[in-house]
Order: sequence, then C-alpha cells, then structure tokens
Amino acid sequence: MERTSNENKNGFIKKILSNKFIAKFLTKEVILYVVFGVLTTIINIGSFFIMTTFFNINENTANNTAIILAVLFAYITNKDLVFHSEAQGFGEKFIEFCKFILGRLLTMFIESFGGSLMFMYLPIPSIVSKCLITVIVIILNFFISKFFAFKSSNKDLKID
Repeated sequence: MERTSNENKNGFIKKILSNKFIAKFLTKEVILYVVFGVLTTIINIGSFFIMTTFFNINENTANNTAIILAVLFAYITNKDLVFHSEAQGFGEKFIEFCKFILGRLLTMFIESFGGSLMFMYLPIPSIVSKCLITVIVIILNFFISKFFAFKSSNKDLKID
C-alpha cells in the first residue's frame, strides 16, 4: 500500500514537471532563488531574534541590522549561486551591487506603499494583504535581479 502511494506521488511530480508551461518557469534558477530566499528570511528573523534575545539590542537597531545582513546574504547568494554574475573588476561589481540595492529599495517602497493601500482599502485581513504584497515583492525582486542587477550570459538554466 505504501509503495503504491509513493508511486502515485512520484507519478504526480513527474506529470507536473513534464508540463511545458510549468517546466518553462520551474528552472534551476527559480528553485535556487526560492531556496536562498528562505535562507535569507531565516537569517533576517534569526539574527533579529539573537540580537534582541541574547544581546538585548534595541528592536529597531536589531531589525535594521537584520535587514542589512539578510540583504547582503541575498546579494552574495544571488550573485554567485543563482544568477551566476559575470561582472568583472571593481567597477562592474560595484555598479551591480548598486543596482541590486536600488532594486531592493524600490521593492521596499512598493511593499510599504502597496501594503498601506491594501490595509486601508481591501476588505481582507491585514495578514492576507501582507502575504499578497510579499509574494508580489518576491516576484519583482527575482525579475529585477535577473534582468537589471546581475550581468550574466546564461539566463536560461533549466533542470536537467
């Protein structure tokens, strides 16, 4: 009985991955972006928790420090492991870093402003609004990184 259940799960997964529409969007790049996005979130929340709990650092200072740590981690992992940046020399790397930060500032503004609008005008719980705007920001961050921030000639990495 368990074997049949596992076979059904594996068949379902293979069927999903064989779908051309899903396969077009479920690339190695997207999967790595999600994995490192989860790790970035863990770094953000974990470092905030450690700073406030064990070091008694003020919440605002801890939050800002946690955000900086998370964004730096996201930059490094996105640059090297997700989008495989080919920027050469200090100048190109500095411009790339500035573009990444500019993109994150833009999406932070979108998240703040969009969240405020959603909280005021949508008749749904605020946590639902927060989740919706977060999904939008994650998608925007992916495209900003892929097409604006990082210099790469290999943009279409797919799962083999």
